Amino acid sequence: MRASEAATVTVFGAYGHTGRFVVAELLDRGLTPILSGRDENRLAALAGEFPGVEVRTATVDDAASLDRALEGATAVINAAGPFAATAGPVVEAALRAGIPYVDVAAEVEAVADTFAHFGDRAREAGVTVVPAMAFYGGLGDLLATAALGAEPAAEEVTIAYALSSWHPTAGTQKSTVVSRGRREGRRLVYADGALRLRTDDAPTGRWTFPDPIGDKAVIGEFTTADSVTVPHHLSAPVVNTYMTVEAVKDVVAADAIAPEPVDERGRSAQTFLVDVTVTAGGTRRRAVASGQDIYAVTAPLAVEALVRILDGRVKATGLGSAGEMFDAHDFLTSLAPHVSYELSAGEILTAS
Repeated sequence: MRASEAATVTVFGAYGHTGRFVVAELLDRGLTPILSGRDENRLAALAGEFPGVEVRTATVDDAASLDRALEGATAVINAAGPFAATAGPVVEAALRAGIPYVDVAAEVEAVADTFAHFGDRAREAGVTVVPAMAFYGGLGDLLATAALGAEPAAEEVTIAYALSSWHPTAGTQKSTVVSRGRREGRRLVYADGALRLRTDDAPTGRWTFPDPIGDKAVIGEFTTADSVTVPHHLSAPVVNTYMTVEAVKDVVAADAIAPEPVDERGRSAQTFLVDVTVTAGGTRRRAVASGQDIYAVTAPLAVEALVRILDGRVKATGLGSAGEMFDAHDFLTSLAPHVSYELSAGEILTAS
C-alpha cells in the first residue's frame, strides 16, 4: 500500500473557497481530511457537509493550537490567506510536527518570503515544503519546466494567461489589499533576475494564444507567483508574464463579484488557458494547459503534489517549487481530466 492511501491531511483554511475544493479532492482521492481554521462556526457548518470528518480549531497566533491541529496528521495543506500572515506559522508547525507542508499561496511576496526563510530549515529537518502549489506558482512552473525539457538553461521564459473572466474570491480580495499595502502604490515586476518595485505603467500589447483563444490584448509584467517559482530553480534571465486585459479589468473592478458555481463540483463558468514558451538551445518549445476555474483546479494540483510527496515521488528534499520537486511532464499528464495539457515539439530558431 502506498503511504498516501492511509494519509490524514490537515487542511488549514478548510472552509475558504479554495479550501473546500481541497477537502473534496482529498476525499475523492481516498485521503482523510481534518478540517481546521480559526472560525469555529464556519468549521462546524463545513463539517455538516462532510459527516464524520474531524474538526480542529486553530489560529496562527496560537502555536499550540496549530500543533494540536497537526497532531497525528500525515501532512498539512495551507489554504488560508492572506498567506503573508499564515504561511510562516503553519510552516513552523509543520516543521515541529515533522510532516510535509503544501500551500496554495498566490501572493508573490508571501511565496518569496517562504523561499527566503525556510529553505535551510526544511532541508535540515528533512521536511518537504512546497509553496504556491496552485494555479499561480504551480501550474506555470510545471509548464515551463516541461517545455525546457533536458536543456540546462533557458534564454527566455514567457507565461501568458488567458482567462475568460476573473471574479475574485474574498480571499483574493484580502490578499490583494495586503499586497498593495506592502507595495505602497508601486507595482511589482521580475526584472534583471530579481523582484523589483516600479512606479511606471505596465506595458500593454497583444499575444497570440493557441486556438480557440487567438489574438488577445494583454497587459505585460503581470507578476504572479510564477515569477518566484520559475527563477527559483530554472536558469532563465528573462521571465515574461502577460494577462488578458479583460481578466485584469474584472479582478480590479470596484464592484467585482465573487465566483458563482455552475456545476455539481461547485466550479464557476470561468475558463483558462496558460500558454508557456521557452527559448533554449536554439529552439522554442511551447507547453499549454487549459481548463475550468482557476480556484477549483488548484485543488487537484495541491493534492496531487501531496500524494507524490507522501509516496516518495519527489526529486529533492526540503523546500522547492512544483517544477523543481516533481517530474513536470508526468505531473501535468496526471491532471486529466481537470487540465488539458499539450507539449509541442521544439521550433528551430534561425538567426535574423
